[in-house]
Amino acid sequence: MPFENAGNRLIWTYDCETLVVEPWGHDAFRIRATKNATFEETDGALLPARSAKSVIAVTAKDATITNGKISARIHDGGRLTFTDVKGTVLLDERWRSRGGSDGTYNATKQVAREYRSHLGGNYRISVKFEARDGEKIFGMGQYQDGKFDQKGSVLELAHRNSQASVPFMISNLGYGLLWNNPAIGRATFASNLTEFVSESTKRIDYWITCGDGPAAIEENYAEVTGKTPMMPEYAMGFWQCKLRYRSQAEVLEVAREYKRRGLPLDVIVVDFFHWPVQGDWKFDLEAFPDPDAMVKELKSMGVELMVSVWPTVDKRSENYKPMLEQGLLVRTERGIRQTMDFMGATVFFDATNPKSREYVWKVNKKNYFDKGIRLFWLDEAEPEYTVYDFDNYRYYAGTDLEVGNSYPVGFAQAFYEGMKAEGMTEILSLVRCAWAGSQRYGALIWSGDIECTWDSLRRQLAAGLNMAIAGIPWWTTDIGGFGGGDPDDPAYRELLVRWFQWGAFCPVHRLHGFRKSNDPNYSVTHGRGDKSSDVFSGGPNEVWSYGDEACETLSNFIRIRERMKPYIKTAMKAAHEKGTPPMRPLFYDYPVDEAAWDIGDEYMFGSDLLVAPILHSGARKRSVYLPKGSSWRDSRGGALLEGGSTLEVDAPLSYLPVFVKDGKAIDLYGK
Repeated sequence: MPFENAGNRLIWTYDCETLVVEPWGHDAFRIRATKNATFEETDGALLPARSAKSVIAVTAKDATITNGKISARIHDGGRLTFTDVKGTVLLDERWRSRGGSDGTYNATKQVAREYRSHLGGNYRISVKFEARDGEKIFGMGQYQDGKFDQKGSVLELAHRNSQASVPFMISNLGYGLLWNNPAIGRATFASNLTEFVSESTKRIDYWITCGDGPAAIEENYAEVTGKTPMMPEYAMGFWQCKLRYRSQAEVLEVAREYKRRGLPLDVIVVDFFHWPVQGDWKFDLEAFPDPDAMVKELKSMGVELMVSVWPTVDKRSENYKPMLEQGLLVRTERGIRQTMDFMGATVFFDATNPKSREYVWKVNKKNYFDKGIRLFWLDEAEPEYTVYDFDNYRYYAGTDLEVGNSYPVGFAQAFYEGMKAEGMTEILSLVRCAWAGSQRYGALIWSGDIECTWDSLRRQLAAGLNMAIAGIPWWTTDIGGFGGGDPDDPAYRELLVRWFQWGAFCPVHRLHGFRKSNDPNYSVTHGRGDKSSDVFSGGPNEVWSYGDEACETLSNFIRIRERMKPYIKTAMKAAHEKGTPPMRPLFYDYPVDEAAWDIGDEYMFGSDLLVAPILHSGARKRSVYLPKGSSWRDSRGGALLEGGSTLEVDAPLSYLPVFVKDGKAIDLYGK
């Protein structure tokens, strides 16, 4: 008999393949399969905790395992089918081969679980599932294609600058699935099949759950992959950033100007090349002569300093030789030992190596943390290879093809564990990428080096909502876009204002960008010099940089953000305790409203605010759908409106359409 009841697990074997189904969290299973002799003992993104004992029934023809509301049936022949407590099929493997007693047979000889061996050991594996009419799929991370519903998409399971593969999805058919494999690969959500592919791996590994609505599914996922820490209160307000503040004097003058204007400022950021050489991880004392005094003055103003940390180690760095000798750097399979070419020949530190993480944290602790700095900007975290030849890099944990998507998790882990060891509990790092599980290491993701266009703005909204469903509660963008933007251009000012308004209702409100400047002092030659001063800098990017009219509106939304802090704190507590994303699609709170599943240009911010950003140039009104099941009031006041209707809302440049659920008393305007 191919079935085995192994205590809490159901095992099926046929020829050289072993399939294991075991409970893993509430109403959930972990599924693993291999053609190797044994399984590697690795949890991937999953925490090791398992649920209570399952119920298993085995016959000569099939076997079934049940864990709470979900059941898995292994048919004669090995096909897997998942059902909910009512017996409704959630997901069914796609077989077109191997005749079984249940009548499955097809002459095309296509199997759901496919292993294609690589020379030397690993497999290229794929798993196929039956497609379902009417299915909608959300999550999977951050992609720059503007798709809200991922059905019909083909997604590269790989990281790039502005692309983060976080392979957890939720279906409107009542299940969630994590592709628990950090290998480079592909996900296809076609009309005729759903397929996951890993290019180089030893096993099939995924996790599936069901629940009474998206919120229950998301909470099940957070239980098994981890929840965010509690966000520190100083991160809930306004963050000022630009590419780049070149000196200590410039940083302090900007912070002082915010205080002179009476504008709340919680965080100011020192961006890249404030260091002597990449990989030194310390201030260049020519530009920042007294970092301790800088941090002290900022703290006296109630402002926290965040510093940029790159994973690149220049061959001229004081840390390159000791890291090379200890095997702490990423390796190349061919060619010279170099992984990035930007202002120096650099190699990434190996974030999958515990000793490398310890080394990097030790240096950063000495040069930043011990000076009072508690916020770190972990840039280039994909990592951003100059050439994305995923087959050319090797880590401590395996080849890039096999484990590459786990890199940003290790990067965040290094700083999280370092700060935790110093007694911190409310830990946050701004990271330019994520994989499943990044959230438990305090990773705040932003959407990378994006364009300064209206189309880019619309793409970021779709990306942010899908990141939320993918289990990453802390997410934001470069307000105004990163590359470009002329502060003197009225058309760009309009885009910046609309983006800034939306940013006030994102998990973090952060102004950043590489702005155009006519001042030659802000556009230093792109040469490969010996000092950080050789690196280009962008133009001004403070709220007063965009003219008096824009500044008035931007300042107003900083104050709105400040007044929302108690509300935001409640939303962040829900993220910490339950995994609830503060920013989420309408269907998360209103799953029985079918219309809510189709709306990707509105969202809930916390439990009581519906936000409808202005996403098109020249727009001074927009239609807003109010979901069924609640009543709604315009945040400016007016009558209470019943949900289930669409209305046209005026939106002058000074206003962002926001509706308050059930007339709750949330004061956004200081009335």
